[in-house]
Amino acid sequence: MANSPTEHPLARPSPSSPIEVITSPFVRFAKMGAAGGIVLLVSTIAALVWSNSPWHDSYHQFFETDVTIGFGKLTLSENRHEWINDGLMSLFFFLVGLEIKREFLVGELSSLKRAAFPFMAAVGGVIVPAVLFLTIARDPSIQRGWATSIATDVAFTLGLITFFGSRVPTALKVFVTALAIVDDIIAVLVIAIFYTAEIHYVSLAMGLAGVLVSALANWMGIRRPVIYAAIGVFVWWAVLNSGVHATIAGILLAFTIPAKTTMEKSHFVKQGRWLLDQLEAAQPNSHDEHSILHTLEQNVELVESPLYRIEHGLHPWISFLVMPLFALANAGVNFSDTGTGAITHPLSLAIFFGLFVGKPVGIWLSSFLAAKTGIATPPANLSWTQCFGAASLCGIGFTMSLFVAELAFDDVSLLSISKVAILGASLAAGIGGSVLLVLSTGSATAQETQDAA
Repeated sequence: MANSPTEHPLARPSPSSPIEVITSPFVRFAKMGAAGGIVLLVSTIAALVWSNSPWHDSYHQFFETDVTIGFGKLTLSENRHEWINDGLMSLFFFLVGLEIKREFLVGELSSLKRAAFPFMAAVGGVIVPAVLFLTIARDPSIQRGWATSIATDVAFTLGLITFFGSRVPTALKVFVTALAIVDDIIAVLVIAIFYTAEIHYVSLAMGLAGVLVSALANWMGIRRPVIYAAIGVFVWWAVLNSGVHATIAGILLAFTIPAKTTMEKSHFVKQGRWLLDQLEAAQPNSHDEHSILHTLEQNVELVESPLYRIEHGLHPWISFLVMPLFALANAGVNFSDTGTGAITHPLSLAIFFGLFVGKPVGIWLSSFLAAKTGIATPPANLSWTQCFGAASLCGIGFTMSLFVAELAFDDVSLLSISKVAILGASLAAGIGGSVLLVLSTGSATAQETQDAA
């Protein structure tokens, strides 16, 4: 429940205008930690209902319809499904890149000591499910999909952890966040290395040149996001034409976004206090008042790094537009097309056991060994049962697993089977992980109460 103005001096006032009264419930929902995961779940259900309804043909017709963007000879034509996977998902990977860079600069990956534990956990969470997948899937035609079992869906996993609120210790949330970041790094490298068929080196060179231009703009002190957006469009187009998946452009560009601020914090605080004093003395609605407010607004932009400002501005679009559209376009599988044999198909079994069993076992086992051998130090106040509960939730592959499946399989039947397995494994991991997490946190709380008594 939100605090009232009397409870906190910085609390927002109650909605006053009619439009604020109408939109305030949506604003409160958007600020929920699990909101993105809820919207993603709704989009997934909508895709499944649509693709299994009497109007299932319209589902495929809608997403397979070509859309052309550009002018004159500079045009690019793809169907809606490709625009979402190649275009909008590049923004998703760009946001992932920004989060990775921030974690390396000031987060849990900023030092070897802090990064060792989630890094080892993530590596184990990739190796074990991949080995398990290849052990079950002996047919070379389906072994190409081994990477579908190594990914973690950040939105669903962190959304579920956030949903449990204070029952989940902060150390566990930080561990899973850092683990998910490392997991994303590995997934991006896997996509770049194993799922690039043919490379057009001229286009790739043009894309890399664009990345260098963006890095040069950073070095020159350019801080306007619009400049980097223009460079980003060119880099995306070049990488798309190179044969390397266009989402890699998002990751590369993210590392060139400036993380330093134009104004020092001490100068901002000093000048801000002076401006606030001037604002208090200014006449209401006067020229001086508006001039002071404008200067304060400019100073806020100068003291905030472009990396954080872009990440903060992009996050709602990714959570409430890009990822739900991706789920709507990719989760729609017609169960009547897969047949009853899909459940026992080697591909289905390999994906299911890779995500539901291999992922948590790999994460927990590598974490345990890293801690016992002294390679890494686990977070304080984190029990191994809680760690296994969180590791089980990381078996929710969904977004990244579907994305890899689209890259791995050209065969429609294999793609449908992989989607069914991914959905089933993610659902099982979500339920199983939630139960284990609730039980582990409950037992930990009871133990703490007993110790206190």
